Amino acid sequence: MDGLLLNTEDMYTQCNNVILREHNRPDLPWNIKAQLQGRPGPEAGEIFHAWAQLPISRTEYQRRITELQRQHFPSAQPLPGVPELLKTLSESGVHLALATSSHTANYHLKTSRLDTLFNHFPDDQKVLGDDTRIPPGKGKPAPDIYLLALETINSRLRKQGKKEIKREECLVFEDSVPGVEAGRRAGMRVVWCPHPQLLKEYSGREKEVLAGLANGGKDELVKEVMHEAA
Repeated sequence: MDGLLLNTEDMYTQCNNVILREHNRPDLPWNIKAQLQGRPGPEAGEIFHAWAQLPISRTEYQRRITELQRQHFPSAQPLPGVPELLKTLSESGVHLALATSSHTANYHLKTSRLDTLFNHFPDDQKVLGDDTRIPPGKGKPAPDIYLLALETINSRLRKQGKKEIKREECLVFEDSVPGVEAGRRAGMRVVWCPHPQLLKEYSGREKEVLAGLANGGKDELVKEVMHEAA
């Protein structure tokens, strides 16, 4: 969702840079930013704090970042082409599900004024980062969130007496590298829609990203493929 459907990925960077500057730290570089994208908050937080080395407690950081996000997130806007794409897919009868690492509180902050956009996703086909059906530690780049999103669609189809959708019939749209890996490990096809700076960061490694291997996930991807084959 962030950086794919909405302009909120840049807002995350802006909020973090405010805090970094308040403590005389450099702005967040893209080689670190790339590791944060798509991951659940706790995992991304560990990576960020290990790099930032802020002279404040995690509690104080969380208070400040929450304050900044509450200021910025309500002004979130769709990225170019997103409303038209979702409208076209919805009207064409394509089954849509949302799989985002954003937790419920932040999701509502970002989408509260965008009902028309997010109504294309049925409520029971929205999977958020704090969904209790996702085991702890199984956020992106693990495949669980996409497999759950597919199950929400298939659950509806079963109730309607219709044929279920297979993993390999799914198309994932992702902006983050961990998210691409999650989609590939789920056995799905993936369209990578990176931020221009992320694309620059991975220049020359595009095939590696699309294979789900750029995040160091080669062994995990092989395990998923072997499990599927079995």
